[in-house]
Amino acid sequence: MKKILVPCDFSTPAVHAYSFACQMAKEAQGEVFVMHAFELPFSYESTFGVQPYIFDMELLKSIEDKAKENFKKMRKAVGKAAENQHFEALHGSITGSILDQIREKNIDLVVMGTTGASGLSEVLIGSNTEKVVRFSPVPVLSLREGHEASDIKNIVLANSLELNQRKFVEKVKDLQAFFGAKLHILYINSLARFKPEEEAQLLLEDFVKHYTLENYTLNIRNAPFEEEGIIRFVEQTKADMLAMATHSRRGLAHLVSGSLAEDIVNHIDCPIWTCTLRD
Repeated sequence: MKKILVPCDFSTPAVHAYSFACQMAKEAQGEVFVMHAFELPFSYESTFGVQPYIFDMELLKSIEDKAKENFKKMRKAVGKAAENQHFEALHGSITGSILDQIREKNIDLVVMGTTGASGLSEVLIGSNTEKVVRFSPVPVLSLREGHEASDIKNIVLANSLELNQRKFVEKVKDLQAFFGAKLHILYINSLARFKPEEEAQLLLEDFVKHYTLENYTLNIRNAPFEEEGIIRFVEQTKADMLAMATHSRRGLAHLVSGSLAEDIVNHIDCPIWTCTLRD
């Protein structure tokens, strides 16, 4: 986790995500890349056919200058922990800009603030975080205010326990080692995935043996739906972080199957670390 990307609109959740990333970067002796993405409307000039151009270059420069000023203030206030920091203001869609930065900067982790909103607010505010969780090729850490990196001592790994997740589980082990945390491996016995308890217990034991996990507990909980069971377990155990896989489905596959990790991002208080199962 040497290179950490923080998408930032300078809201309170984003500033807290930045502070958390700086704490992690200090521990890892890494770098923090802060980006502020914004979109402007396009105008068309008939003289030049249908090629669009930004209608107000002064407005563009004004937004960039204001973003740089806000970053300097933010760094002075809460970002002193990390020495190696970079800032960039980018004109473009938020999700597209984040994915471009991941590729260009060889990012290891994205840290994003979320509001835990509901209803229409969730659609407007949470959608960017959920899109990044779905499409990011690297792990994404989504968090609300009130959490410090030094607080992470207990991580819940909610998983379906297949034995074809080598790269994902190796990243989970790196996460556990970074924080020096205990791993609480959780299988939700839902209506869709119901198994006799003895069989579920054997799956858990095979899972930890297959991936040579250490410093863990094994947990089985019954719930009608996985999301409900995970949220209840995290709340009851007062977990410091939840780790989950996402399938990174696109198009029709996403509409039909959905993604539990994406759905749960805005519905839980503790930081949520998600990582794609795709190689």
